[in-house]
Amino acid sequence: MTEPLTITRITHSCHLIRIGELTVLTDPWFSERTFYHPGEPVAMSVADLPPLDAVLISHHHYDHCDLAAFAGYRDRNVPMIVAGPVAAKARAAGFTNVRVLDPWQATATKDLTITAAPAKHAVYEVTFVISGGGRSVYFAGDTMLIPELRTLPDRFPRFDAALVPINGLQIRPQLNKQVVMNAEQAAELTAALRPQITVPHHYAFTGGWLGDRLITKSDPHPRHFIDAAQRIAPGCATRVLQPGEPLTVTSSQTVG
Repeated sequence: MTEPLTITRITHSCHLIRIGELTVLTDPWFSERTFYHPGEPVAMSVADLPPLDAVLISHHHYDHCDLAAFAGYRDRNVPMIVAGPVAAKARAAGFTNVRVLDPWQATATKDLTITAAPAKHAVYEVTFVISGGGRSVYFAGDTMLIPELRTLPDRFPRFDAALVPINGLQIRPQLNKQVVMNAEQAAELTAALRPQITVPHHYAFTGGWLGDRLITKSDPHPRHFIDAAQRIAPGCATRVLQPGEPLTVTSSQTVG
């Protein structure tokens, strides 16, 4: 039986992914600090979160691993499935069920299987495939496009949805080193995965007036990804979600 699938974007790369009665939170970010601003509303607070069956954290950068804010979540035994460098931070924040996955390792939580996949970023990172209820969802925090990601369909023959970063973030003091895939590269990954729908994220982020001029530069326009996907991955549906907007993916079509 294929369970209902709903994706609700909270902000940045933070989403609620609900498969049937099970809910997963990705890359929690609920606060702001100097040089780190979502650049868009945060759709809900930690107190507003529903009961969670797993939390996935791709890497330890604050805008993907806001454990200071998320420590207020009511269930400290929620499964935290994380990249290795996140584990000590999660335990220090009081979470007791912390599981580290390396690429291609998997763990189960209730009727969901979470598999880590490779990534490449400025720090160690993994991406994730969430499987269960006849569904399969790919989630990438802010990786570059690397050859290993093109092999995902060899292991997972079908994806209902793919959540991918698109802003091509570059680090100015490092000679504009790119650390996140850009719109064209995200469209190439979409073409490789052929999901029923791709949801772009990681584009509204801003370092503020000073940070954007001295530290980072990026593409804040999801329209560039939509245009690239139409050229590079024709026939693949895409959808830009506003914070708080739910997307229901049925077995044969996608609706708002």
